[in-house]
Amino acid sequence: MSLMLLPSIQGVIKRRLLVNFRVEPKVVQRLLPAGLTPKLQGDYAVAGICLIRLEQIRPALMPLRLGFSAENAAHRVAVVWKDSDGVDREGVYIPMRHTDSTLVLLMGGRLFPGLHQRATFEVDDRAGNIDISIRSATGDMQVTLIGKSADQLPKDSGFPSLSAASEFFRGGSVGYSPGRDRGRLEGLRLVSPKWRVDPLSISDVYSSWLSDSARFPTGTCQFDCALVMRDIAHRWVVAPDLYTDHEVPGTDPVGSAR
Repeated sequence: MSLMLLPSIQGVIKRRLLVNFRVEPKVVQRLLPAGLTPKLQGDYAVAGICLIRLEQIRPALMPLRLGFSAENAAHRVAVVWKDSDGVDREGVYIPMRHTDSTLVLLMGGRLFPGLHQRATFEVDDRAGNIDISIRSATGDMQVTLIGKSADQLPKDSGFPSLSAASEFFRGGSVGYSPGRDRGRLEGLRLVSPKWRVDPLSISDVYSSWLSDSARFPTGTCQFDCALVMRDIAHRWVVAPDLYTDHEVPGTDPVGSAR
């Protein structure tokens, strides 16, 4: 069992990229724990990567000077489920999380939900241009991305408008990822008084997890769009655990095809 979790962690989202792919629902369903199903946009499920830089991270009420910063990456799938009262819920399932912060590595799954793995992050973010390269310490997960600020979504996006995309992802403010106990999913909810996303034009993007043809057969997973959020005060709040009856799929953090 995990230790007592901190009820709330606060900080600033300096940069948050939501890099989104359209995926055939039946392909995504195979990756999900029992009880979760894909949240659809039109005929497609939505998977992707959240690349986020957090600053001033600290438990609620702790002085600002004690905060720390971290680069983080989370591969995720938009999902829906029913809670114990039969009420429909939505969020994201996160099969793996990576960070460059030793503190996050130590506290994840202990003082706040979500196990993390170590990765190196090379980030060039200036004048609206973003170049990111991530590699896990074990070498089995890689992400690269090159993008720049844009005025609109790609014309072939599955989202009819920026506002539609914004609402889709705003609804997925709670993320669940495998915990230390078999069959348990740990939840963390993003709470922010401000929510604004802007389009990001992508010239190059690669994820070894999303490009794994054993996981996503050729033609079943296509890039859709990317969104960026900046300079947003926020809190992370613990959400109730979810439980599944069997081994949680996707907990092997292998990011490359075998």
